Amino acid sequence: MTVTRAGIVLGFLVLLLAGCGFHLKGAVSLPADVKTVYVATNDELSPFAVELGRALDAAGAVRATSASVADAVIRVAQDRTGRRVLSVSARNTPQEYQVYYMLGYSIERGDQKAVEPQEIELSRSYSFSESDLLAKDREETILREGLARDLADLVVRRLASL
Repeated sequence: MTVTRAGIVLGFLVLLLAGCGFHLKGAVSLPADVKTVYVATNDELSPFAVELGRALDAAGAVRATSASVADAVIRVAQDRTGRRVLSVSARNTPQEYQVYYMLGYSIERGDQKAVEPQEIELSRSYSFSESDLLAKDREETILREGLARDLADLVVRRLASL
């Protein structure tokens, strides 16, 4: 059996990645004393609330029906999304937009604030063309959903770190 140079390099890269501590993200596991989670939000159908529900389900949490029976309460104070113009053409038409998602939240465990109120804002930019209007609207929707997913993952990871 002969070992090729490519095989040696590949083996070395695998060992290097394993040794540096790199691991794929994988599922988050919540602490043993956090089985039920209540999400207090004004809009249960916002992109963030939907993605947070999915992330909590993936982490093995049970959604509580009220804050009084939950092991942890995630309070969403601010759940806002929108877009900003980043650049315009010489004819004063938008060429590039920025989609943003702003979240204000806190986490309570029992009668204590485990995570003080804080705000997180994520954003992505994309180019715009009037000739591709339908495609660009869909791209904005996909970016907004991705931002909501990233924020939900951040909140669940913060809950798991308590």
